[in-house]
Amino acid sequence: MKTKTNWKRIGLIVLIVAVGLAVAIPVIVLAVSKFFTAQERTVRTDWSFETGDIIAEMDEWQVDFAEAELGDGLRAFQLVPRDIEEEGFSYYDLTVQQRLAGALEEMKRYPGLSWTATQPLAVLNPFGTGSNGLYLYFETERATAVSYTVHVEGGEIPDFTASAADYGGQTHTKVHEFQVIGLVPGEVNDVTLTITGSWGNTRQVVRFTVDMPETSSGYATRLDVTDGPSQAAQAGGLFTMMRVNGYLGYGFFYDNDGILRYEMVLEGYGFDRLLFVEDEIITCVSSSKLARINGLGQVTQIWELEGYDLHHDIGFGREGEILALAEEREGETVEDRLLSIDLESGAVTLLLDFRELMEPYFETTRRVGATDEFFWQAGEWDWLHLNSLQYLSQGDSLIVSSRETSSIIKIADLHTAPAVDWLAGDARFWADTAYEEACLTQVGDFVPQYGQHCVEYYADGEEEGVYYLSLYNNNYWALSSRDFTLEVADSVGTGLYQTGEETSQVYFYRIDENARTFTLADSFDVPYSSIVSNGSLCGDSGNWTVNSGVAMVFGEYDAQGVLIREYAYECTMQNYRTFKYEMPMWFR
Repeated sequence: MKTKTNWKRIGLIVLIVAVGLAVAIPVIVLAVSKFFTAQERTVRTDWSFETGDIIAEMDEWQVDFAEAELGDGLRAFQLVPRDIEEEGFSYYDLTVQQRLAGALEEMKRYPGLSWTATQPLAVLNPFGTGSNGLYLYFETERATAVSYTVHVEGGEIPDFTASAADYGGQTHTKVHEFQVIGLVPGEVNDVTLTITGSWGNTRQVVRFTVDMPETSSGYATRLDVTDGPSQAAQAGGLFTMMRVNGYLGYGFFYDNDGILRYEMVLEGYGFDRLLFVEDEIITCVSSSKLARINGLGQVTQIWELEGYDLHHDIGFGREGEILALAEEREGETVEDRLLSIDLESGAVTLLLDFRELMEPYFETTRRVGATDEFFWQAGEWDWLHLNSLQYLSQGDSLIVSSRETSSIIKIADLHTAPAVDWLAGDARFWADTAYEEACLTQVGDFVPQYGQHCVEYYADGEEEGVYYLSLYNNNYWALSSRDFTLEVADSVGTGLYQTGEETSQVYFYRIDENARTFTLADSFDVPYSSIVSNGSLCGDSGNWTVNSGVAMVFGEYDAQGVLIREYAYECTMQNYRTFKYEMPMWFR
């Protein structure tokens, strides 16, 4: 009898534990998932940095000049706002930026000081938006241009040479003001300035050393590089890594040799992409803030997105307008709003609520569950998951990428009477919905895209109504917001991580709105990444920059889709995107 009693007691305990786990596991999953996604909304609270002695005090601007500890080669300074350790301080504050600019201007005109190429005004990261940019200001007797080479002893790091883009916008000038971009953190950098006249003759050569501090983020200054089979030349510019998980609040710029040449320090979140306006950029600097930044690192304009958080993309809209994908903070649904930002007035308005626009489909969806593929969004209503946008002035239209539905969606008459024009993808997904008739017809025998990212408009077609779109085809089928099953080809991934021969692709679609069709015009395989990622042209070079975020690699491919060079990096689970930009704000 005693033995039977013990077994009953053990069985009861096992049952209680099982019930407890059944209740606790969803709660734990939900808590972990919320912690993971909440990191993107975290705002930097510590802006402090190490300096040397204070050498000048600017009371009018409440800014002190301190010695920058850059070794014995160059005497440089740092601007230290006196309120930098106060709660709520941020460099992404126009008042702070104006104070720094005022202090810098006063130092440029300081009585009795003459700034020359051999004794320039040198300031490390004057506006707090980067960690390894060196501001230089000096004058020359004749109008000249400046180029520079950064050399690191040891031979492991190749030299970096660039032509400085002067802040005044002139190729040749007597007043020089620019940032030296390319100094390698944690290394002694030998810098050679070459000053040339208008006929290309060398007028002066200046050399100095900079013992650059380590990165602010702790991120790697060198990536693992592997050459591919293509012998094509790489495009110029810098690879720009965006939203590296585990290192949110930073943007990293790497050269073709995989060397970190600039670390941008943000308030939080990370880039979605850089938009170039004249000699400045507009980009995300936190999950609820956009900023305009010039080549000196100075923030010249800020847009606060009150009540909204950015998610996945920004782009130009109509003249004087930025469009941004966002979600309403504490809203019932996520990643389904489009904001309009007026560049002049700063007004931020909700332009499109996709829940209202596509209400017939929304009514068929549900919240993400703890056992769904996208479990880290458990409890959220992520029914559409928009991840890229492209505005077309023709017809005032918008093309967006919806990861959750594995569809590309075009909206017509965006600013007046928005309506769904067409959808491109696996038409079976939209069967028996209100949008069945809106699907473009697939022409040709190919597997359509699944879970795609970064759809971009690149080329007009051979007639009106025909054009081309590129996209990163994650080739990953998953659905977490609707009780619907879809049989997909064996080549399509169904897991977050590669388990066999799955690959992702860069797709190039031909869209024919006249015939209401889409065709796969070209494609090439890239490392498998179930989520995030992009494949984008490198300017006019014909090369492609491709980031496979979950595989933790990005690469440059030639015009035929053959790998030229691949770069491996570290992160927590994923890096969202990597573009390649020529950065005209820094280089000419």
